Amino acid sequence: MKTFITILFTFFTSSIIAQNTPGVTGTWEGKIQVGVELRIVFHFTKDSSGAISGTSDSPDQGVKGIPCSNIILRNDSLFLEVPSIHGSYNGKFMSDSIIKGVLTQGRSIDLNLKKTDKVSVLLRPQTPKPPYAYNSDDVEYDNADKTLHYGATITTPKGAGPFPAILLITGSGAQNRDEEILGHKPFAVIAHYLTTRGYIVLRVDDRGMGKSSQGSLSATTADFAKDVNTSLNYLKNRKDVNINHLGMIGHSEGGMIAPMVATQRNDIDFIIMLAGPGEKISKLMEDQNAAIMLSAGMSKEMTDAYIKLYHNLIPVIVQAKNPEEAKIKLYKEVGAWRKTTPQNIVMATTGITNDSLQRQFVNAFASSLGAPWYKYFLQFDPSIYLTKLHCKVLALNGDKDIQVISQPNLAAIKAALKKSKSPAYVVKEMPGLNHLFQHCKKCTVKEYGELEETFSPEVLQIMGDWLNENVKK
Repeated sequence: MKTFITILFTFFTSSIIAQNTPGVTGTWEGKIQVGVELRIVFHFTKDSSGAISGTSDSPDQGVKGIPCSNIILRNDSLFLEVPSIHGSYNGKFMSDSIIKGVLTQGRSIDLNLKKTDKVSVLLRPQTPKPPYAYNSDDVEYDNADKTLHYGATITTPKGAGPFPAILLITGSGAQNRDEEILGHKPFAVIAHYLTTRGYIVLRVDDRGMGKSSQGSLSATTADFAKDVNTSLNYLKNRKDVNINHLGMIGHSEGGMIAPMVATQRNDIDFIIMLAGPGEKISKLMEDQNAAIMLSAGMSKEMTDAYIKLYHNLIPVIVQAKNPEEAKIKLYKEVGAWRKTTPQNIVMATTGITNDSLQRQFVNAFASSLGAPWYKYFLQFDPSIYLTKLHCKVLALNGDKDIQVISQPNLAAIKAALKKSKSPAYVVKEMPGLNHLFQHCKKCTVKEYGELEETFSPEVLQIMGDWLNENVKK
């Protein structure tokens, strides 16, 4: 689920030229702080003519081998443009193995690089490793009109089958088939566990990731639901799939998409919602922003003041006919809020100290939340679909989740399911777990990458036991 501050790293595309290269060839690694800590890696090589080429990785986002371009190396300085994110990197060689620099994308972020022979590896003991006790195959397929191509991994139990089949649906933001984040691969862990218990599991690269094509850059959740339908149809056409037991597991936004798709079809036997939303998204986002601010050490007074502003800005974004109209109205709303809010709170929550910074805040807010995906998202009401469900449902959420707050969302899901035609449903809060279903200590977004655990074993067992009881009869 996206948080309000949608900074960074879609990723770099480029090709490179160089002058007077001061030993840049090799691998360079650094970290940026954007709410969470992300590793950034550059690999540079030099051909026989002296021209430099390179690629870039963001290992914690599962993105590797992205071509770079337009590098200028002069004396002790390195400059790199990042056109695909409208950004740049500017660094200075402090030694043969250290570059101190800044990545700029709207705002500047420190990115210091260190030359290394080997990229650091995060300890993720739950990530499955071969040999597996099941079949694992990479597959590719297209949508009906051949406008989109998908890459995926399907894991199937050994034996004749047919077997119940499950499609995994990722949360918001482009992610690979493992829903990889900060070195964690939760979908690989889930697929491994459920396949060993007798289920076929399909996990798919999101648009623009891995082997899947990009598609429209203005795609919304409704478009991603079409991708899910394509993947379900792929499963139905396999001879080893028991089409009477076809289901979905969706995490975060995926837990929003699964009920959407289930109401559009008559062949869905079950869905599992992992931290899926139940309350209106506009309210969920207010709760999310408040929880994240408080977890970061912001006072309740400051948090309440900002949420009051946020509450007034969202309708402007949703109702504006175009970006310029949105910016004009947002500027007025922020200005009115500044007049009634102590300056120290304004500065601490928005960074605004003058009219120029107010304009920057408004432009950034309109740019991120005014995108087609966000406008659709902010108007979404999950209850419209939850009340229409006619399949079995398991809804789980961690009580330490600060992105989809468990109590209001689980209560809304339960209330909606009571009105539905679901033949069996369970709504359960999981103690001590965060949005990724990790046992957390600080329970902040930043901690996701600090924890070794990828996915709670208790939740795996609850899902497996529920499936065996409700699907494998």
